Amino acid sequence: MSRTVADFMSSPPLTVNPETPLSEALQLLAQQKITGLPVVDGQGQLVGVISDTDLMWQETGADPPPYIVFLDSVIFLQNPARYEHELHKAIGQTVGEVMSSIKVTTQPEQSLHEAAKLMHKERVRRLPVVNANHDLVGILTHSDIIRAMAGV
Repeated sequence: MSRTVADFMSSPPLTVNPETPLSEALQLLAQQKITGLPVVDGQGQLVGVISDTDLMWQETGADPPPYIVFLDSVIFLQNPARYEHELHKAIGQTVGEVMSSIKVTTQPEQSLHEAAKLMHKERVRRLPVVNANHDLVGILTHSDIIRAMAGV
C-alpha cells in the first residue's frame, strides 16, 4: 500500500497572515516548538512561509556589502540588492515583511516518497500541502517524514 502525504501531514496546519505582528509569530513558533509557519491570506490561500531562517535577521542584523571607492565612484563587490533584502528582513515588524515566497508545494494524494524527494531536491524543511483549489490543507515536515520512516 502506497503511503501518501495526507497520511502523515499535519492538518489543519497552524498559520499566520501577512499582517500578523512578528512578536505573535515568534511566540507561536516558540510555544509549539516548530521552526516555520505557512502564511495565508484572508481567503486561506497560501502566500508565503515564515521560518526560523527568516527570523534570524531580526537578531543578527544585515551587514552592508563590501565596496571600494575608485575615482569618486562606489563599486560594490557584492550585489547591493541582497543587502537591501536582508535589511528589510532585519527591520520588518510583520510577517508579510519578513516571510519568504513559496518555492514548492505538494498535494495530499502525492506519494510520501515523491514528496520526500522533492523536499530533498529543493532543500526545504517544510512542504505546504494544497488542494486542487490551492487552499492550504496541511504541512509536511522533515519530522513527519522521519516518523513515517520509523513507523510511528
